[in-house]
Amino acid sequence: MPITKLDDKVALVVVDLQKGIVAMPTVHPAMEIVGRAAKLADAFRAKKLPVVLVNVAGSAPGRTDAGPFKGERPADWAELLPELNAQSGDYRVTKRRWGALLGTDLDAYLRGHGVTQILLAGIATSIGVESTARSAFDLGYNVAIVTDAVTDRNAEAHKNSIEIVFPRMAETDTTANVLKLLLIRPEAVPDVLSL
Repeated sequence: MPITKLDDKVALVVVDLQKGIVAMPTVHPAMEIVGRAAKLADAFRAKKLPVVLVNVAGSAPGRTDAGPFKGERPADWAELLPELNAQSGDYRVTKRRWGALLGTDLDAYLRGHGVTQILLAGIATSIGVESTARSAFDLGYNVAIVTDAVTDRNAEAHKNSIEIVFPRMAETDTTANVLKLLLIRPEAVPDVLSL
């Protein structure tokens, strides 16, 4: 369902667009996802809306069938891509779980800035993005997924998130439509009475 409106206090949350994640094979070209996320971030910054850049630098301590990560990660594995054009005013979150809200201070930051809606972009659709969306929905945020600014390593997992999971907890839309919505926000319209 297209996004019905952008709340006055909306934040963009970009999940795991970092060197180690983007280097993995994905369903859609990762650099196209990065490019769209960068466009969204620039537009949010221009409107003085919060931009949150999330990276992952570990994992939750619980046991899994897959077991812990084995092998060495390159030193720059968790570094955000320079194409995101990170700014000093962006809020940075380093997570050690799938989602960006549990085990971090992101919820406190968002609430402290009066944020009621978050838009999500990033990799992987079914892991970091979906986990963050689930937590945000449970915490009472209006959630929106920018569907052409997310991708996954697994086509079926991506499709399941987009078609089955997200419609139950979020609105979904494209980068182009989000950019249009940003342009028609009330503060972008001149005050006719003051002319």
